[in-house]
Amino acid sequence: MNEVMIGIIGLAVVLVLFLTGIELGFAMALVGFLGFSYIVSFKAGLNLIAKDIFDVFASYGFTVIPLFVLMGQIAFNAGIAKRLYNTAYRFIGHVPGGMAMATVAGATAFKAICGSSPATAATFASVAVPEMDRYNYDKKLSTGIVATVGTLGILIPPSVTLIVFGIITEQSIGKLFLAGLIPGLIIAFFFICIIYVWCKINPSLGPKGEKSTWKERLASLPEFALVVVIFLLMIWGLMKGFFTPTEAGSVGTAAVLLMSILRRDINFKGFIKSVAESLRTACMVLMLIAGSTILGHFLAVTKIPMIAADWVVGLPLNKYIIMIIISLIYQTGGSFIDDLAFMVLATPIFYPVIIKLGFDPIWFGMIIAITVMIGVVIPPVAINVFVVKNITKTPFNVIYKGVYPFLISLGVCGALLFLFPELATWLPSVLMK
Repeated sequence: MNEVMIGIIGLAVVLVLFLTGIELGFAMALVGFLGFSYIVSFKAGLNLIAKDIFDVFASYGFTVIPLFVLMGQIAFNAGIAKRLYNTAYRFIGHVPGGMAMATVAGATAFKAICGSSPATAATFASVAVPEMDRYNYDKKLSTGIVATVGTLGILIPPSVTLIVFGIITEQSIGKLFLAGLIPGLIIAFFFICIIYVWCKINPSLGPKGEKSTWKERLASLPEFALVVVIFLLMIWGLMKGFFTPTEAGSVGTAAVLLMSILRRDINFKGFIKSVAESLRTACMVLMLIAGSTILGHFLAVTKIPMIAADWVVGLPLNKYIIMIIISLIYQTGGSFIDDLAFMVLATPIFYPVIIKLGFDPIWFGMIIAITVMIGVVIPPVAINVFVVKNITKTPFNVIYKGVYPFLISLGVCGALLFLFPELATWLPSVLMK
């Protein structure tokens, strides 16, 4: 049996192991170790698994993951999301569908200090859905927008997905953060447009809320301003080279924690809870990376990535058609296993293809981010929908009815990125020369 066949069997075994309930990180590590040992030697396999796991968990560069996750958890437990939602509601809550629009605006601002998509969905399921229930909003609109708006955290920095993509592909995390800003804001704008049109067609979906006075509106702005200042501080430091991504995470986390302590929004128990939740998430992501690294070394000795790259480049198809096929593979795979996990599994295989086709790796990161955004809200594995269902006790079919209209925004933004790649590449090229 040649190395290529061994590699194909190994990938099939990874998927089978995952379907049995084993965490994908452990499945990739196990298959990578056994495959590498079979092709090279058992002693080499032992050295590989020890070195790769140590290198990942001892890497200074990877500390960026727990730091940005911790920043989001502190913000969540300190109630910052609720106040951002209230600020947005003061300005647009009185128009048809205004409370759903306020959810989009509040979540977009919250994403500036929280890199987790499920955490955002959970936060606004707890904060926004009860308020929309109070004004008799249709459940499919209220739960659908909450589930979908959480996906913005995959594009708008600080995004854990973009951090992991940057680590796997050795691309600048700062450039990826900047690249996600314009597409993320475009999608948020499209969300608001869909809510407006949907509520114009059927006003009973989102009745008007109470109109706030300008005094109330202005009084709510400081909360929004503080979050913007923290976000701009991190991005500015990354652009100017004053901060590494890890240092930016440290500065942002310290700023959010200090703000929460000074305002007495978080106590010691809340801080410990934030740390525990962050460690749980960070260890899961780091184990995915470690498993992917081990599997990647196994695939490297099988030469599958190089053979796949040469084969795809040789296809008599336009390179954009090939890119669409690759996106569909990510989408299909992410529909059956966790999208972040599938991205970690698939990127080492397809990244060489993208480079050979001449695509910008930063642009490719944005395309993959949008496919992951779609994956977290469509069945069968739709983590955001599961989160909203568990918190609001709303049936799956109702949430999905509310999700599907907003998928139009993601599809349109993906098409715009194909037509105008500069939407992703312009900001990094201007601000990080």
